[in-house]
Parts: sequence; C-alpha cells; structure tokens
Amino acid sequence: MRSTNTFIFAAVSVLALSACGGSGGSGSGARDYVTAVGSSTVYPFATAVAEEFAKSGHKSPVIESTGTGAGMKLFCAGIGAQNPDIEDASRRMKKSEYELCQKNGVTDIVEVQVGIDGIAFAEDKKGPGFELTPTDIYKALAANPFGKPNTSKTWKDVNPSLPAEPILVYGPPSTSGTRDALKELILQAGCDTDPAMGELKKSDKDKYEAVCHDIREDGPYVDAGENDNLIVQKLSQNPKAIGIFGYSYLEENINTLNGIPLSGVKPTYDAIANFSYPGARPLYIYIKKQHLGPIKDLKAYAEAWTQAWGPDGYLKPKGMIIATEDVRKKNAEVIANMTPLDPSVLK
Repeated sequence: MRSTNTFIFAAVSVLALSACGGSGGSGSGARDYVTAVGSSTVYPFATAVAEEFAKSGHKSPVIESTGTGAGMKLFCAGIGAQNPDIEDASRRMKKSEYELCQKNGVTDIVEVQVGIDGIAFAEDKKGPGFELTPTDIYKALAANPFGKPNTSKTWKDVNPSLPAEPILVYGPPSTSGTRDALKELILQAGCDTDPAMGELKKSDKDKYEAVCHDIREDGPYVDAGENDNLIVQKLSQNPKAIGIFGYSYLEENINTLNGIPLSGVKPTYDAIANFSYPGARPLYIYIKKQHLGPIKDLKAYAEAWTQAWGPDGYLKPKGMIIATEDVRKKNAEVIANMTPLDPSVLK
C-alpha cells in the first residue's frame, strides 16, 4: 500500500478514456476522474477542494497522502491514466525531480502556489512549556552537530536553560516535504550560526549539507510516518515529547496542544502569513499539463482551488494560511493559462 490516507468522496466509475497524450504522450487504462498524490500537509486542503468539487456535480478526485518526495516519484513516473494528474507538495519541486519527469515524458508541468503553511513544533497542554530556537533544535536533532557526533540525551544537554527532559521528537519521514523544510528552514539556520559552517560550505558543499541536514537515528528523533494525526496522538501519550507537523494540525488540535515558540515567535496564523515565524513555507500543487485533454475535469479541479484559497474561502477555517492577494492573482492566472513551470527557478 503506497499511501497512509486516501480520500474518495464518492464512488468513482471508470469509462473509456482516450490515451493520455496531449503533447505526445501515450497512456494505458481508462479514467474519468482526477487523481492526486503527495504531501500529508496539503492532503486536508486537497480533500476539502475535492469534496466541494464532487458536491458541484463532478466525479470526485481521488487524493492520496504519500508524502511529497514519494508523490514526486509517482507523478514523474510517466503520463497516461495509470499515473497521477497532480502532485500536492509542501515544498517546491527539486531540479532533480523535474529532470526525472522530463526523462519519463512528463514534459509540461504547471506549478501553482495554493497557500502558505508553517512547520509547527508542538507539545501537549501538560508539557514542560518549551521555548526553542533553530540552534536548539539543530543541536538536539542533527546526527553530527557542527561536525561532531551527537551525544545529547536531554534538552538541558543542548541548552542549560532548557528542561532536563529526554529529547523525544516525533517528526516526518524522509519522504515528506515537511522533513525537507525542517532541514532547510530550521536545521540549516541552526547550523549556520557557527561561522566554521560557512567556510565548510565553500570548501566542501556535500559535507556541509550532511553536517547541517542529516538527522540522528539513535532514538531521540522518531520517524512517525506520513499520518500527522498519529503524531498528535503520540503527544497525548507522551506529554514531554515534541511533535513536528503542518500548522493546520496544530490549529485543529489547539484544545489539547500548545505551539512551541521558535526564537520567541509562536506558530500563529499571522506570524506564518507574514513569514516572521522561522518555519513558514509555501504550499504547491503540480499539474500534469499533458493530462488536460484526456482527464476532462482536471482543469476544473485546479480552478476550484481559486474559489477556496482566498480570505473568505473555505480552506482558511481548515488551517490554510492565505497567500497575499498578488500571489493569489498570479497563480490564478497560471491556472487560467496553464502556464508551464520555468525550470530555471528550481534548485
């Protein structure tokens, strides 16, 4: 089974489908509904759009929560009815993923920013009352902080001002975009506080990335899979533990969880919206343009996002941080024109 969660709002039927080609592809099988894979963070928003889309008389899209990285592999595997139409992503597509798509004939990809999210660090209401910095988190979770093996057992080992509680963090797996954002937005920020890391980046970039990004595997960090609700449950069972997931899961469980401040900034709607919170990040969907003809509802489903992502839309009550008006307008135009992604912006 390739996913943790699958959303099917209504029973779907399969009708004859012309081969997916559009701009030269070939496909097999038949499908008359949209399929999407990817991020567990985007999953609740994508399913909400799918539900409203189905209520309006369309076939319900099938949404799978596979994690951003695993979803990219599925999305880029090829074109045709056996392959997904959309990738939900809690980080931007990587250059290497784009190249994999190109290699497998997925030559026309549309990138749409659908909103903003924050990587929330949370604890149970009965927790110690953590207040952390990216440096604290880096020292606690990195496999080799500043190039030395991690021997920290308690938070006090990391920072004398923190509680003498064992380090226990439930977080996303390696396939998750949240894991990628954790490394790039939080761990790297903590790593870069040491000037020697800047020099290492110049002399040996691969070693720098390993030192700054690799997460320890000796117990304090627990890979909790793609089901973020499971992390929420773990925190109630372990009140001194910390969980890492998308902001929407914190907001949904705010009666039982506390958001942990990072560098004095709490993970709140406003702090994430204005990017003053260190863990703020854009959310995306990627559309396989070559499927627009064969999958007749694909563009209509993409357009449904534009009715949902505004300040008065139904995604905000579900925890979506609304992007600014200019960002929404730009991405609505991308959907209207199905403007292909410019690969030069990828890293």
